[in-house]
Amino acid sequence: MRRKTFDALLTSAGLVLAIVMVAAGAMLLWAHSFVDSQVHDQLAAQQIYFPKAGSESLNDPAVKPYLSQYAGQQLVNGAQAEAYANHYIAVHINEMAGGKTYAQLSAQSLANPNDTKLAGQVQTVFRGETLRGLLLNAYAFWKMGQIALIAAIAAFTAAGLLLILSVLGYAHLRTVPANAEVMPKLAGAAPHTA
Repeated sequence: MRRKTFDALLTSAGLVLAIVMVAAGAMLLWAHSFVDSQVHDQLAAQQIYFPKAGSESLNDPAVKPYLSQYAGQQLVNGAQAEAYANHYIAVHINEMAGGKTYAQLSAQSLANPNDTKLAGQVQTVFRGETLRGLLLNAYAFWKMGQIALIAAIAAFTAAGLLLILSVLGYAHLRTVPANAEVMPKLAGAAPHTA
């Protein structure tokens, strides 16, 4: 195969791949933007606020290191949702339920159907765990949006690199002799006979 043809094919393939990477990067950027705005809008609609700075609920050592940075803010992104779910709701549920899970409390309540206090505790834990699960779902989608942003940056970087290499490849094509072969020894070798 002629060296010029081989180089032109590789250079053109690099250019096509750069275009594909730009398209992929644009779609990933759109995905990030869509997920980020959806998570923000859905969380903002819930009107959840972190305890204000100096409030007693932030003094708990299981809460303070994780929520102090968000004190008084409205919960509107995935990082905040994860912190609130795992370091505020979960801490309070654990304290209230004495370390028991919803399933354990529910089984205990079913075994004691006349215990109204326990039934109320089961309902409160159920609601808390439901809100916690919803917030952790928002966190998961937000994290996927962050990963899409990183992938978009990587795709645009790869596209830029491929574009530079393609430009250099086309410039190199001008210097390759028209009759040069890719593997000159193989191209001029006599056919092997047995």
